Amino acid sequence: MSKRFRIAGLIVLGLLALLAASALLVWHASQKMPQFYREALQADPGAPKRDSDQMLQQATALASDLQQPGRWHAVFTAEQINGWLAVDLLENHADCLPAGFADPRVQIEPGRLRIACRYRQGRFAVVLSLAVEPYMIQPGVIALRIRQARAGALPLPMGRLLTGISEAARHARATIQWRQAEGDPVAVISFPRPPAGRKQFRVESLRLIPGKLSVAGKTERL
Repeated sequence: MSKRFRIAGLIVLGLLALLAASALLVWHASQKMPQFYREALQADPGAPKRDSDQMLQQATALASDLQQPGRWHAVFTAEQINGWLAVDLLENHADCLPAGFADPRVQIEPGRLRIACRYRQGRFAVVLSLAVEPYMIQPGVIALRIRQARAGALPLPMGRLLTGISEAARHARATIQWRQAEGDPVAVISFPRPPAGRKQFRVESLRLIPGKLSVAGKTERL
């Protein structure tokens, strides 16, 4: 074999080794999961049921308050939300999850909500995570600033995510507009006013504090 062929062979082998190493690094990065998600999945087996029951009790109380004209307020903890996702969602509303998605969990930080879940398609499995900052623009109009979307440690293209949010808003009969904030996409969502004589539930305050979601508003008859 000539020297030229040996050099070419070494170059090809080097490129193949580089490709294999790159693929291994990509696979390894795709298998990482957020620390909060790992901890949520390792929760005390008895805690999710208790937290789910508390979530349902508070949601029932809120639903009752919404039916009465006047102001209402509710606070939900991340533990309660994760308990509901682990128990009641799985047992009674599993068909609400898109195909391939499982085990959603949340983390509530000051001003920011983190969401993670497992996703499987065939032999491919990964943990998807999303960081979003929800805030009120005015009563009844909420903005969702999408800060981060990842598959493991790898960034995800935003296109399909934004399309999914738009479709979900349309199914909820809400109006959605897309804006930008320092390069981040922001969904501005508002709901139509109900017909005259019907009740209107208007969210006026939405706050994310460490481990808790606080929501408040007013019910009025138009």
